[in-house]
Amino acid sequence: MDFIQEHLAGYGVSEQMVVYLSNIIMVLCIALLSIVANLVAKKIVLKIIIHIINNNRYTWDNFFLEKKVFHKLSHLAPAFIIYYAAPIFPLYQSFIVKFALAYMIIVTITVFNALLDAIDAIYRTYEVSKMRPIRGYIQVAKIILYIIGAIVVISNLMGQNPLILLSGLGALSAVLMLVFKDSILGLVAGIQLSSNDMVRVGDWIEMPKYNADGNVIDITLNTVKVMNFDKTITMIPSYALISDSFKNWRGMEASGGRRIKRSVCIDTSSICFCTKEMIEQFQKVHYLSDYVTARLDEIHAYNIEHHINRESKVNGRQLTNIGVFREYVQEYLRNHPKIHKDMTLIVRQLAPGDSGLPLEIYAFSNETTWGVYESVQSDIFDHIFAIIPLFGLRVFQNPTGQDIVNLKERKEYSAGY
Repeated sequence: MDFIQEHLAGYGVSEQMVVYLSNIIMVLCIALLSIVANLVAKKIVLKIIIHIINNNRYTWDNFFLEKKVFHKLSHLAPAFIIYYAAPIFPLYQSFIVKFALAYMIIVTITVFNALLDAIDAIYRTYEVSKMRPIRGYIQVAKIILYIIGAIVVISNLMGQNPLILLSGLGALSAVLMLVFKDSILGLVAGIQLSSNDMVRVGDWIEMPKYNADGNVIDITLNTVKVMNFDKTITMIPSYALISDSFKNWRGMEASGGRRIKRSVCIDTSSICFCTKEMIEQFQKVHYLSDYVTARLDEIHAYNIEHHINRESKVNGRQLTNIGVFREYVQEYLRNHPKIHKDMTLIVRQLAPGDSGLPLEIYAFSNETTWGVYESVQSDIFDHIFAIIPLFGLRVFQNPTGQDIVNLKERKEYSAGY
């Protein structure tokens, strides 16, 4: 400044103009120097850093470039120039220093914000991120960062100690609790969800209260994002997963087996004892030949031992078509390549009702993928429905309009005949 003023005075410029012109020239020089520092930081230093990161053997540091951590850090270069040039203007030094510091604090906050995003992105590349997501903790850290940054900026502009502002927050605690209620509840819920391993990214969860039925695609501080199978997205509050019940299908997927639980209703009027012709037919069936032979020998031995009068089928023990059919279905499932052999397999009768006798199949497919599972289940019941008539059984079905029409036509034909 003295150098510029001496040269201006040497040109015969008045003393008042010397002060104005010297200030303008210094401002222009500082502005030019700040522009040069910004260009050097972005065009030279930043490019060198990018080149080093792109050409090393590590991949995690690429996330720092993706989140623009170094780009935002480069904004500090001109701020340092302005900060250290403040003593040149004694009258405005305090004003310049305060705003330069405020700018540097804000830039630092954005740098740490980008750094936290990069840490989250790096963590997501590991499998453990699905079991222990840290997105909620990152958001809490950002909230704390913003609060501390705002306090420091305000205290700097006011020229007060930040502790004085912090002491005043006690009176605002009730307001803060109200404003950040969801965030606080979400933080507590996130800790419980993570520590108890209740839900992970990629889990299939079902929560009818929120019409959620699909895969978890994101877990944040306040919400859990679920993509339903109809491609809609449901946002569930994090604390709702703690306070309300939901179903997580992860256990099914991890076990390698998916349950098949479906009934076939048999018309009870078609159930009967097996005739000789039926037994001969059953002995030709691959899955039944050994069973029928063994059961006939057992029944014959029992009836002889207990001196059963065989003239009436009511006496003693007899094979029934429903019993043989149940055994056939059991053996068919045991030999089916898509049925899990190490899990429960039951073919049982349920209580008969208005819809006949329900014969329930309780088994597990060794395919958990939805489409494959449905195909396996459909193939099994296609076969069961097709073979039911071979056992002299009928599937129960309520009469349809066409059944009534056919009955009416038969009556009219009989009457005409």
